[in-house]
Amino acid sequence: MPELPEVETARRGLEPHLTGRRVIEVRLRRSDLRWPIAHEVRELLPGQRIAAVDRRAKYLLLATAAGSALVHLGMSGALRFLDAGLKPAMHDHYDLLLEDGRLLRYSDPRRFGCLLWQGPGTLHPLLRRLGPEPLGPGFHGDHLWQLARGRTLAVKAFLMDQSIVVGVGNIYAAEALHAAGIDPRRSAGRVSRARYAMLAATVRDILSYAIERGGTTLRDFINPDGQPGYFEQELNVYGREGQPCRRCNARIQCVQLGGRSTFYCPRCQR
Repeated sequence: MPELPEVETARRGLEPHLTGRRVIEVRLRRSDLRWPIAHEVRELLPGQRIAAVDRRAKYLLLATAAGSALVHLGMSGALRFLDAGLKPAMHDHYDLLLEDGRLLRYSDPRRFGCLLWQGPGTLHPLLRRLGPEPLGPGFHGDHLWQLARGRTLAVKAFLMDQSIVVGVGNIYAAEALHAAGIDPRRSAGRVSRARYAMLAATVRDILSYAIERGGTTLRDFINPDGQPGYFEQELNVYGREGQPCRRCNARIQCVQLGGRSTFYCPRCQR
């Protein structure tokens, strides 16, 4: 599933092409994706000018005066700018026709994405319980340390809890914990305040760098311009079971935590 850097890369790719453009028509080729497509998208979005392309966690928000279209890419979703006359393929589920003669087309073979609606001045239920953005001022070591007190949950699962901090998925949690030297299996409540300060800094640094590098190319993710991301080439632990740690040469190990494959170095991470 695309993680925060991939979604932010998509947002930055969409922004210059959508901001200030008017949506002429919405063409839906099915009534649902992961959930039913919000009827407001068809009823309210046509005729509106997109004022901004925002992101909250892994959701894209196309903001207009009438409200915001809430877009999630799911596991395999992709957004492309195409000529308005190009015929849709099997997995092309909706188009937003723009005033400049192009369309924004959403493709998703697995249909785990969504197209929902958030009214002006409201907050969609999916966004209400989300934690702070990892690149924003509300995320820091003390935030993690305070919420971890008394928690026996593994620190990796804790870091991936979207009510703690948004957008830190499996790949980047593994990479950040390795960079901070923290064993992903350690109980969240047994990580010191100083180590949480280091972890918050590594999360911020790794996500920022991954955004600069265009995200991580895994399975289906492609940037809005059709180009793959490049951060995958620089992963230190994720997907590298049995390979030498780039820091100490110990063999990277893999365990299951919370149903997710978790990669770590048994020597560097304590």
